[in-house]
Amino acid sequence: MARTNFDQLLQAGCHFGHLKRKWNPAMAPYIFMERNGIHIIDLHKTVEMVEVAANALKQIAKSGKKVLFVGTKKQAKDIIAEKATSVGMPYVTERWPGGMLTNFPTIRKAVKKMASIDKMMSDGTYSNLSKREILQISRQRAKLEKNLGSIADLTRLPSALFVVDVMKEHIAVKEALRLGIPVFAIVDTNSDPKDIDFMIPANDDAKDSIATILGACCDAINEGLEERKVEKADEKAAKEQAEVADEPKKRARKTRKEADAEEAPAAEEAPKAEEAPKAEEAPKAEEAPAEEAPKAKKPAAKKPAAKKATKKAAEEEAAE
Repeated sequence: MARTNFDQLLQAGCHFGHLKRKWNPAMAPYIFMERNGIHIIDLHKTVEMVEVAANALKQIAKSGKKVLFVGTKKQAKDIIAEKATSVGMPYVTERWPGGMLTNFPTIRKAVKKMASIDKMMSDGTYSNLSKREILQISRQRAKLEKNLGSIADLTRLPSALFVVDVMKEHIAVKEALRLGIPVFAIVDTNSDPKDIDFMIPANDDAKDSIATILGACCDAINEGLEERKVEKADEKAAKEQAEVADEPKKRARKTRKEADAEEAPAAEEAPKAEEAPKAEEAPKAEEAPAEEAPKAKKPAAKKPAAKKATKKAAEEEAAE
């Protein structure tokens, strides 16, 4: 079943384009006709495009990634803030901070600065400052909250960008294009759709038109988030069941280990008992040759005495 239908879009005024003289020729395939100098958008194609974009957003949300909503024009601000908050997604409704995607670490530093000011207020450091310092810090905090308060939870680059009025938000589109981030956008007849990955041809100036299309897309994101919760719950339940099924095996392994641990000391004592006699016999075998060796060397020690005796006998013969 389609998320939107022809009558719903017609009632919201999604078919009204811009003046004929302001049109972009790249939007010709999505223009149904021209009446009273105004282009009329083909709503049958809009229904198809909304369905394609909604399914893609659903898959992004299901995978646990973030979609950044961007719309700084007066008509879109409140609607974007309301719809994005309802699905827990970050959004930008004030001035687009240049380099927010391409220079994301610097933007994160500003967000951390805001968090540090909040910490000062809570831990009592704030009350020790002078009135002038308190006033300066309060103004700085208010400015940061206005421009970056809605993206305080965005800790990494978003996985997709949803833009209302690509002409007004051309810097955001260029940054996303440079980083390869897919862009979803409501594109009017005066805009160029070539840089948009998932375009929705519709009126981007009417509140009802923006609310209808954003409502369909946010419902798809909500479905993706719900499916993710269900999948996580199923995985948790399956894991618990697996643990319960493995408990008997774990117990069996534990008992085996305990039995092996008891057998190990007995097995170690037996070899020690066998090795003890060998250890005693070895020194005796070594001692025997040590005692015999000196006996063999004793005759050699008597040689000097024999020489002395022969010399004495020779001297006595000479004296006679």
